[in-house]
Amino acid sequence: MTASTSDAATTRDTVSARLEQALRTALDGEVAFDDYTRHLFSRDASMYSITPLGVVFPRHAGDVAAAVKAAGQLGVPIVPRGAGTSLVGQTVGPGLVLDLSRHMNQIIDIDPGRRTALVEVGVVQDQLNQAAAAHGLMFGPDTSTSNRATIGGMIGNNSAGSGSLTYGMTIDHVRALDVVLSDGSRARLEPVDERERQRRAAADTLEGRIYRELPKLVTGNEDTITSRMPAFWRRACGYRLDRLADSGPGAPLDLAKFVVGAEGTLVVATRALVDLVPKPARTVYAVGHFTDTAGAISATTDALSCHPHQVELMDRTILELSRQKIEFAELGDVLVGDPGALLFVSFTGDDDTELTAQLDRLDALWQKNRHGYHTLRAVTPAEQAALLKVRKSSLGLLMAAGEGTRRPLAFVEDTAVDPRHLAEYTERFSKILDEHRMQAGFYGHCSVGCLHIRPFVDLTDPDQVERMRAVAEAVRDLVAEYGGVNSSEHGDGLARSEFNRQVFGDDLYELMREVKRLFDPHNVMNPGKIVDAPR
Repeated sequence: MTASTSDAATTRDTVSARLEQALRTALDGEVAFDDYTRHLFSRDASMYSITPLGVVFPRHAGDVAAAVKAAGQLGVPIVPRGAGTSLVGQTVGPGLVLDLSRHMNQIIDIDPGRRTALVEVGVVQDQLNQAAAAHGLMFGPDTSTSNRATIGGMIGNNSAGSGSLTYGMTIDHVRALDVVLSDGSRARLEPVDERERQRRAAADTLEGRIYRELPKLVTGNEDTITSRMPAFWRRACGYRLDRLADSGPGAPLDLAKFVVGAEGTLVVATRALVDLVPKPARTVYAVGHFTDTAGAISATTDALSCHPHQVELMDRTILELSRQKIEFAELGDVLVGDPGALLFVSFTGDDDTELTAQLDRLDALWQKNRHGYHTLRAVTPAEQAALLKVRKSSLGLLMAAGEGTRRPLAFVEDTAVDPRHLAEYTERFSKILDEHRMQAGFYGHCSVGCLHIRPFVDLTDPDQVERMRAVAEAVRDLVAEYGGVNSSEHGDGLARSEFNRQVFGDDLYELMREVKRLFDPHNVMNPGKIVDAPR
């Protein structure tokens, strides 16, 4: 060990001891700086591993504020975390991890009349949906990790899921947020008119500075924001300056929506007021059988013309993996032949006659245009059970499929293009993988042009690591060529933030850096994500 390395280690140990002591004094929640806990929180669902300095489990918003303040005084970064389901390394870092899921998980109120829910950010999506179901309601965004993903994590990530064609993304369902700012102060973010904005801007505080400076940043750069922001609507990348620019003169300033998708780099949310939507009375499925993935994707346009709730793809890789698991054995009893890909098209509503008519229209259209060789109708819950079980488990099946150190990795799994380009785009994407000798499973949301593609990579092999990077760069350029987005629902994190200057261009990227400096002048809020990322 060199002298400089020894000095750095000593400094880190000193900071760690001082921070731990300060947190134990200030917090009601647990404080853990032991090696075992730090090891557990060094990973999320991504390919990254970074051991944090410590972990805290806040019991309330006051604990969060105290932790942010104590860490900031010592220059220790804050890493907010929910369930740790991030696929791109958003919730790992070398600083202080705030686990908001252990204690801050209460549903405070559900208002059926206003169709809203007030929740702490550690509430799990299925937990909220179960409570809302008593009123015929649900939270619109529907992630595949709904039995563990927290509302706070969905807000930080701007999650979407399979129903986004109908319900949009998390950003479309957030009304107000209680947050902790980077200096440990607390604020409520909600739509405010100009008079209220001026009142808040008059305060000599970090919150006041944000309300003074952010509108100037937007109005002075509207052309850059409008021209450089990717046009495709389904995106979870960068800072959403377009939401502020598009609101127009005289419209309320809505910072609650603005910080959705910021990955904990601007604020730490503690409580959220979110919209709920009516839960459909019935859902029916048409499951198209195709000889290959290209055929399934080509049938998407016909499916979209029938106004479905969702269109989901599953390729042969996923199907073969399901056949190897006894818990999915029932699937073999319902499929016809040996499909190379399936397309799940769902329709929702209250009228059985209309739902049947929608299935008829799609079936007739596919037959007319010779898409696929069979269309299975799954109308009752019993008919749907085996199919939906496998579809919901696609990610888990794929992630468990590795052998030794060769694993499917999430680094190009979240691009999206307009669905009308999806067939051609996917063909070219496949050629990139072939050129770099990589195998991958294909599944995802054809209805919104988003495919989840996870190539198998052995990170212990330097050659494969280089190939992984080459694929990431090629896919980044390909998606830009089609006017799409590099991340449509899984965010930037450590996997994609590095590319944001090229994705957004220098001018818009510098505006995003100004946003970061405005909210977080000392760069303690989950640094290295979205802007100023490491390679």
